[in-house]
Amino acid sequence: MTSLPDSTSPPIDSASSIDIDQVLEASLAEAISRRRNFAIISHPDAGKTTLTEKLLLYGGAIQQAGAVKARGEQRKVTSDWMELEKQRGISITSTVLQFDYADTTINLLDTPGHQDFSEDTYRTLAAADNAVMLEDAAKGLEPQTRKLFEVCRMRNIPIFTFINKMDRAGRDPLLLLDEIEAELELIPWAVNWPIGSGELFRGVIDRRTRNVVLFTRAERGRQASERHLHLDDPELPSLVEQELLDQALEELELLEAAGAELDLELVHAGELTPVFFGSAMTNFGVRPFLDAFLEMAQRPVARSTSEGPVDPLRSSFSGFVFKLQANMDPRHRDRVAFVRVCSGRFEKDMTVRLARTGKSVRLSRPQKLFGQERSVVDDAYPGDVIGLNNPGMFAIGDTLYTGSRVEYEGIPCFSPEIFSWLRNPNPSAFKNFRKGVNELREEGAVQILYDTDQSKRDPILAAVGQLQLDVVQHRLENEYGVQTRLEPMGFQVARWVSDGWPALDEMGRIFNCKTVQDAWQRPVLLFKNEWNLNQLLDDHPALELSAVAPVVSGVEPISL
Repeated sequence: MTSLPDSTSPPIDSASSIDIDQVLEASLAEAISRRRNFAIISHPDAGKTTLTEKLLLYGGAIQQAGAVKARGEQRKVTSDWMELEKQRGISITSTVLQFDYADTTINLLDTPGHQDFSEDTYRTLAAADNAVMLEDAAKGLEPQTRKLFEVCRMRNIPIFTFINKMDRAGRDPLLLLDEIEAELELIPWAVNWPIGSGELFRGVIDRRTRNVVLFTRAERGRQASERHLHLDDPELPSLVEQELLDQALEELELLEAAGAELDLELVHAGELTPVFFGSAMTNFGVRPFLDAFLEMAQRPVARSTSEGPVDPLRSSFSGFVFKLQANMDPRHRDRVAFVRVCSGRFEKDMTVRLARTGKSVRLSRPQKLFGQERSVVDDAYPGDVIGLNNPGMFAIGDTLYTGSRVEYEGIPCFSPEIFSWLRNPNPSAFKNFRKGVNELREEGAVQILYDTDQSKRDPILAAVGQLQLDVVQHRLENEYGVQTRLEPMGFQVARWVSDGWPALDEMGRIFNCKTVQDAWQRPVLLFKNEWNLNQLLDDHPALELSAVAPVVSGVEPISL
């Protein structure tokens, strides 16, 4: 017997459908408004990992911050999970740390500060909506900070500046601001201003509210206590030396006379940087920075694709892979793809399409990332970074989507400067050797090149710095059980041939360089120095070479 519809239920019509769409759009908009996504950039030893730990501490994500160079039973830092990172006290890989603070969901992209891993940082910045530029108060702008700033400028990423180590002897704060403006052509606007420095560092004055935040040193690794007073509070002179207070107020008057104003449109355009002063190690200024940053930071924005910008409010899900990582959990030999969600709502078990291959993929085990720790995630929104199990199908730069086809801009490879043959002295370990090399190439730990002579099967490791090669050898031994030997090749410059193999065939025989191929079988020329490169270009002016590898789509890389 056919049941009749309930006469009391309203018929499903187009108006009801519109209402549902409006509810879903409002829910998506609300989730996006609560997201903040940022990366921290700095020169090595500026205190980036320490600041990361303290932001997690104040965000309530951890209960005690770890020291960077942990000793004895001291905690290791959350963001440095790789064994070699713990041994050397440096960040080697990028990690993602997602946590909630107040009403905000924060995705913190922790990046290596060491210049040898700058390419990993470039890839991570492709997934960032904002960047925090960390400076050492004694050293000011340093080379690696300048390089990473230029990457942010290319991508129009808003920059927030945290001047660290104010509890140590450093340079004059006004000179630090002048340096930012002169060298980076970036307008600095001090959100707070330090009272004293070094041993006399007493706290900061919030320039917008005229409130003073005084700090007392805390037990190592725990939150510092804060005391808030207004600048006019009669108790203030008894808590801070008058000379220090007068100097801070005089400097604030100079800043006001300069005439710059805090304009969020200029901040989000990457033309003005809000500046904060503090000390991550002793917790001075970290909480005021976090609160102000979340208030001013850019929310997830539209991203460029081959079909034009895609708005985060697009109802269909889309995102891109910006990082691959093998063996985050050595017990399970896992491989994780880091995906930046760009539009729509991601849901567990959803089926998406992979733009590069056109294949459909079911995403059954999505993970929320917190350093090495993972937990299953049911949904995610634009600005979030999720981890996907990678059985070898994903590549850096891949776009995942539902609905109409989109493909986000690819992530280029940059020119390496060190080249070495990677030898496997134990033929019985070739299977593990091949597996390790292929997986480490996938995740971008190092670029892999191959000789054009098919009889020479050993791969060529191509890296920005020697430490990259050390990491590959360390990981091959500890994660894949393979001991290897490196043989330097004596080249320092690599260039991709823009027009491919036909352009080389037209030239005939060439001298003072070596021709190899990358993992996508494209010709790469290796030179001993820039002089040899320039000599070749003088001899063949029609030859077009590129220091950046062309972005590939729809082509599978070759494996060892």
